[in-house]
Amino acid sequence: MDKSSKTGSRNRLRWRLGLGLAAAALALAVIPADSALAAKKAAKASPSFFSSKEVRSSKMKPFKKWRAAIRRYSKESKAAKKKGDCTETVLNKCHYDTWMKFLAAIKDKDPLTQINEVNRYMNRARYITDRNNWGKKDYWASPAEFFARFGDCEDYAIAKFLSLKRLGFKTGQLRVVAVKDMNLKVGHAVLVVFIDGKTYLLDNQIKKVVVTKTVRHYKPVFSINTKYWWRHRT
Repeated sequence: MDKSSKTGSRNRLRWRLGLGLAAAALALAVIPADSALAAKKAAKASPSFFSSKEVRSSKMKPFKKWRAAIRRYSKESKAAKKKGDCTETVLNKCHYDTWMKFLAAIKDKDPLTQINEVNRYMNRARYITDRNNWGKKDYWASPAEFFARFGDCEDYAIAKFLSLKRLGFKTGQLRVVAVKDMNLKVGHAVLVVFIDGKTYLLDNQIKKVVVTKTVRHYKPVFSINTKYWWRHRT
């Protein structure tokens, strides 16, 4: 293959990746109108990560895909009794037990070690768009679904979020964040974790955990945990 052909192939690969990220995060980056209105009526914006200010809201009803993923997760320990191996694309005991063994192995580690290990473990999964994986434009997977079928950006973030919850992290320390990647010009989703006054980023596009103040190319749109959501403003 000549040099021009190789360059063309790389450009097409980047284009397909960009489309995949955009499709996966499109719904994530659009805040429901009634939730946006609730945010405007909330308290004054306060300083936040990625050089933004945030306004908090407890109106969680519009975030249906997020709430549905959490509901499915709450039932997985009972559902994951079916025998099978970890190569299957349907949730079974192998997928669930592998996750539990991983968490048990790091449960006594310090928080920084835990977030690094969780980030590394989840980032080994293969990226796959919702259209190819589920036949849907946007689907938020529970952790066991992610382990069985892999997923896209918000699925990595959700699996990391709930893994850290199982390790004892408090809800207030964790947020799934919808951002705009200003370099790639696409939507994206990451996990942010608060530890000892510092804000850490767990990202499937960045190999290691970093503090958010070192990242300049993300513009946050909103963030969410199981109790609140926050509208971000530049």
